[in-house]
Amino acid sequence: MPLSKHLPFFRAVLLYTLSAFGGPQGQLGMMIKSFVDKNDYISLKDLININAFCQLMPGATATQTISLIGYRQGGFFVAVITLLIWTTPAVLFMSALSFVFSSNNLTLLQHLRFIQPMALGFLAFASIRTYAMVDTKQKWFIVFVSSVVTYLLFKTPWVFPIVLCFGGFMGFTLKSGSSVKRVIAKRLRFLPIVLFALFFLLAGFLSETARKQSWENRTPYNVFENMYRFGSMVFGGADVLIPVMYNQYVVRPTTERIKRTNKDVISIDRDVFLSASGVVRAIPGPAFSISAFIGGMAMNDRGWSYQLLGCFLAATGIFLPTFLLVIFFYPFWENIQQYSRVQNIMSGVNAAVVGIMTASIIYLFKDTVIPFVDKPIIDTILFFSVFCTTFFLLYHTRIAAPLIALGCLLLGFL
Repeated sequence: MPLSKHLPFFRAVLLYTLSAFGGPQGQLGMMIKSFVDKNDYISLKDLININAFCQLMPGATATQTISLIGYRQGGFFVAVITLLIWTTPAVLFMSALSFVFSSNNLTLLQHLRFIQPMALGFLAFASIRTYAMVDTKQKWFIVFVSSVVTYLLFKTPWVFPIVLCFGGFMGFTLKSGSSVKRVIAKRLRFLPIVLFALFFLLAGFLSETARKQSWENRTPYNVFENMYRFGSMVFGGADVLIPVMYNQYVVRPTTERIKRTNKDVISIDRDVFLSASGVVRAIPGPAFSISAFIGGMAMNDRGWSYQLLGCFLAATGIFLPTFLLVIFFYPFWENIQQYSRVQNIMSGVNAAVVGIMTASIIYLFKDTVIPFVDKPIIDTILFFSVFCTTFFLLYHTRIAAPLIALGCLLLGFL
């Protein structure tokens, strides 16, 4: 099928991209509204299956999920275009921010203050929608345990894979169906995993060689290697990535070992980093786009052309392994799901996803509402009003997600 046939899908991806606030949890609610309810590009069950699979993979969960929706629509090239549409706006914004950033004059967060309650409204909508998939006592038990564990260990990097594995184990113990769902086996593409390994080894070799031999232009190699490693090994999404980056670029350069050896490492000012991490959570698109900001700041002392190069290398480095890994493993994932026992495992995993979403909204709601205790009562009223209105519009109307996001943005600026 020619790519022109997929223009309506690409348009839906673009509209979703421009309204996808709230990180992977909130963005899943927007995916349900945009691709399940409004356009019927994917079923709710398949979307939850894909999201569960992506939770088990390192890298950006929301990026992998939207890429796989594109992959199911039209194969590899549609997935690539979907990835570019999804990442480009946020990457461009964070790249521009690296040029104009001033830690003493950043008022953008004030204008985006209603994005958080809006994102919570989307997350609550997604949670309610997925409860329809929980139809047995065993699944409700999985939801309960997953919710409690996720809430208690929310900031632990391995909590999501552990909870999903628990759900899969519990699903395995369910009574197996007598029939086997026969599907056409999906052909594995080995090019993505070959490219992943090639880039991983090459990036590591060049970065280490540049460091040991003190190449004059070694920073670009170091930036790409750092980001490629993060995209290959970080589980848990941006909630884990940002602390890892903070340690790499803010804490590590100030340690005694680095000072003693006088190593030339990439260093980012603490206030600058924290402000950027706040901005990236308040804009639509993947939070992993903070990599573009870091790359630009790491190379801003060599002129605008080098700074642009830093933004490009960092963004490419972090999204490339995320994409290659998920494209390689997904056909294998599809192939094994034809067996009834695996289908039971997936039922348990999906119940665990519902538990994760339930814990996420409780944790994020607590984490967001507590700061309002010492604020004027009008701020609290506005916060809950935006949250409730967002949920009501999603659940009881067919208003598109981008329009709801636009309304919250306008409210913040007004």
